[in-house]
Amino acid sequence: MTQQPASPDLAPAFAPSGALRASINLGNPILAHRDPASGDPAGVSVDLAREFGRRLGVPVELVAFERAALSVDAVRAERADIGFFAVDPARGEGLRFTAPYVLIEGAYLVPQASPVSENGQVDREGTRISVGAGSAYDLFLTREIREAEIVRLEGAPRALAALRAGEVEVAAGIRQLLEAEAARAEGVRVLPGRFMVIRQAMGVPAGRGPAAQESLASFVEEMKAVGFVADALKRHGVEGAIVAPAG
Repeated sequence: MTQQPASPDLAPAFAPSGALRASINLGNPILAHRDPASGDPAGVSVDLAREFGRRLGVPVELVAFERAALSVDAVRAERADIGFFAVDPARGEGLRFTAPYVLIEGAYLVPQASPVSENGQVDREGTRISVGAGSAYDLFLTREIREAEIVRLEGAPRALAALRAGEVEVAAGIRQLLEAEAARAEGVRVLPGRFMVIRQAMGVPAGRGPAAQESLASFVEEMKAVGFVADALKRHGVEGAIVAPAG
């Protein structure tokens, strides 16, 4: 991996408080989670935040949230300096995204006895779909679903619990989480294929200026090109997510 530092001139733009405050979304455990031993945030997103802080020459403060929407709001309101989000048009106001660094599939979970066998059968009148409120798949389905009802709940675990409780007919989420839920106990299955591709990127408040935006975008491209992202996925045992192509 190259060791080229970011321009020192950019440190004030990214870290006006003297430290780089990185908004970490623990609601996507594919890319961030709490370390079982220390309780501190860890994962691919955390590794990227620390590497970017190292290049700026500033300490990194991790600001953790349990839901994507809260993580987005923190960066938009400049309570954090960078963040890690799924790219979505509904999140564009006040933020500037890089190209994605990782691609993750969004899929559906249904009861084992459900007559639904493919993704195209989900959007029907009388079908309730549980989602984590403010998640990438919530935003996507809000635009795309025409007949089914979207039931927005506080986080992915609650959305999955709603399916097992019979409160909804379908749960939407990140494929890896749904597969883990199906393996945890009998009674549910993941539909084949995907209904969307979740494009995970880095973001910065729009007010930090074009130079900061370009620097962050260049950082992400380098991290993909030199294998940093691929190594982080392997190191944290992430399966199913792939490194995004060059932006």
